[in-house]
Amino acid sequence: MSRRRSRLEIILIILAAIRKGVDKPTRIMYAANMSWRPSQRMLSRMMEQGLVEVRISPRSRRRYVITEKGINMIDYFEKANEILSNDVYLTGQYSFSYSRLP
Repeated sequence: MSRRRSRLEIILIILAAIRKGVDKPTRIMYAANMSWRPSQRMLSRMMEQGLVEVRISPRSRRRYVITEKGINMIDYFEKANEILSNDVYLTGQYSFSYSRLP
């Protein structure tokens, strides 16, 4: 059984999808592997937080665009993930033994 995704994880998945060019609501829903209502609620929250904005196309279609704040959020968490994955204590390059403690 798989674990539940956190709200932060879902937001980052949606932001990454929009950044890659997925801009239609249904395609965003598929990219995030969510159903319609939860994906719409999440996109609404993200708009309120200023992470994405909606643009209306000439045929009255909604298109989502990532904002500068959304790009900064993705970059921030990518850097944090990179730092954590390269940390010597997490990669096992050095081992620490409790037997050496006094």
